[in-house]
Amino acid sequence: MNITVICVGKIKEKFYRDAVSEYSKRLSGYCTFKVIEVADEADQLSGASEGAAIAREGERILKQIRPGMHVITLEIKGKKTDSVGFSEMLSGLFVSGKSDIAFVIGGSCGLSSAVSERADQKLSFSDMTFPHQLMRVILSEQLYRAFRIMHGEPYHK
Repeated sequence: MNITVICVGKIKEKFYRDAVSEYSKRLSGYCTFKVIEVADEADQLSGASEGAAIAREGERILKQIRPGMHVITLEIKGKKTDSVGFSEMLSGLFVSGKSDIAFVIGGSCGLSSAVSERADQKLSFSDMTFPHQLMRVILSEQLYRAFRIMHGEPYHK
């Protein structure tokens, strides 16, 4: 099973990097886990150029999606589920032969419509907005929790 997180920008805060690294180690017992970072354009924005920056980030994201990948974007308007439901969703994908899954996290300005349209599924973790760097930690933790649930292993509730 291959899980790839495609995201915009690098994590600046060490504590976020450390958390993702820790969950990456934990996930290695269950799957191949990889994070691909594409260039962030938010730092170079002037008011009118936000849409163009999102489009360029989207092009970079789309270039990282391999043929046959099952793409799940993280979007506020995506489907919400609890941790057990998330685990069941992933398990269902694996059972149906989809073993190469990409989760996409947009940048601070959002996700391009082209990437959203490419998604096989859209997932929301909350109606709240989280910093895109923190979402990597949250997603990594939820993936680890999902695998623990799939394997009938205990995990803090």
